[in-house]
Amino acid sequence: MSTRLKRPAFWRHLALTVVLVAFQGYLAYNVVSGQFGVENQKVMLTQIDELKGQSGALAADIEATHHRVQLFTSTRLDPDILTERARALLLMSQADDLLVMVDIKTGKPISGSYDELAASQLTDEIEAGID
Repeated sequence: MSTRLKRPAFWRHLALTVVLVAFQGYLAYNVVSGQFGVENQKVMLTQIDELKGQSGALAADIEATHHRVQLFTSTRLDPDILTERARALLLMSQADDLLVMVDIKTGKPISGSYDELAASQLTDEIEAGID
């Protein structure tokens, strides 16, 4: 009795080769232009630099806020600075305070001599600024 050997089909090897080459092409495409590929690496590096800058700015802002909060502790709070700042914000003064009137437009002090016209103009400007 003779045994006949069957040769493997040519198409099976060809199909396997085509599938593997297509898979390698897919991988190569993703290496170059995928989400984490070579082309997007430059974009990600610029985003990293921008985020580091933002992180530094936020860290400085946090440090400044932390410093301001530390100034409100009872051991470090200066009552003179606190009252001065509160009076400036509330537009209040005491009887012994020295007031210097400043021209809003130029930023220069107004002369010390009393001029009724200048006083009425200043009163009008102050009232206009408060409203």
